[in-house]
Amino acid sequence: MTAARRVAGKLGGLLLTLFLASLLVFFSRFLVPGDPVSFLLRGRKPSQEAVAQVTVQYGLDLPPWEQYLRWVLGLLQGDLGRSLQYRQDVTVVIGDRLPVTLLLVTMAGAIVLAAGVALGAVAALNRGRALDRFVLIGLTVLGAIPSFVGAIVLIALFSVQLGWFPSFGSGDGFVDMVYHLILPSIALALVFIVLVGKVTRSAMVDQLSREHVEVSTSRGVRRSVVVRRHVLRNALGPILTVSGVLVAGLIVASSIVEAAFGLSGIGSLLVQSVDRLDFPVVQAIVLLVVCAFVVMNAIVDVLEPWIDPRSAAGAGAR
Repeated sequence: MTAARRVAGKLGGLLLTLFLASLLVFFSRFLVPGDPVSFLLRGRKPSQEAVAQVTVQYGLDLPPWEQYLRWVLGLLQGDLGRSLQYRQDVTVVIGDRLPVTLLLVTMAGAIVLAAGVALGAVAALNRGRALDRFVLIGLTVLGAIPSFVGAIVLIALFSVQLGWFPSFGSGDGFVDMVYHLILPSIALALVFIVLVGKVTRSAMVDQLSREHVEVSTSRGVRRSVVVRRHVLRNALGPILTVSGVLVAGLIVASSIVEAAFGLSGIGSLLVQSVDRLDFPVVQAIVLLVVCAFVVMNAIVDVLEPWIDPRSAAGAGAR
């Protein structure tokens, strides 16, 4: 299989994934109980003419397939629709809140990768020893702590008791925003550190038992060089693979952390929009998460052969 055919196949798979996701995202709203028109006219006793006018204004009178086609055509032109709750374009509603969530997810992702890889490496290099057991027990305990519980503990300790960090809001300006998001990013990262830590340990343990690693060690190559060049680099493949799931998971889980710290991001916006039947906003955010997942997996596919040339050689042999 040539490189061009591999790229074409992966691109086709990504486009198919996006298409199927768009179908699921759009038509799932017809399974949700509740009427958007009733929400738009809440607190009133509308006439039949008013109901008909709102129905036509938002295109709710059209057949589902035609509504889907209009929605997709709008997406291709950068039009995500109009929010039923805010009476604004969805792009404006999401755009106002996206920077907070992007920075939160970026900071949390950096913490997850740094702490997860470090803990997994320490456990793998001390396999079967007390330090390995200690790290595994710590990761297990960490994985059992829900994000909102971690957020409450962090607020109580570092905001209320010590007063080191703010407990509410996202701040003004980039530096202040980073400062405000330190605790939220830690709370968001806690559960995901467990995933990366265990994947790293498993991948490194597998690499440590490989013949080329044992040969390098027997020839007197320094352990740090062996670990860096042969063990950790070859173990990056599974870690990168997890990264695609990691990004989507962080975005979804951000809703809990944003609520706990009073952040105005797209996670909290998603929860509000589901509660108030604001379907255009829900559809846009869910599709954004799917796109982030697809893009991250595409990046992983590009980086994996560069990090581990054996994967490219194996694909070429097939």
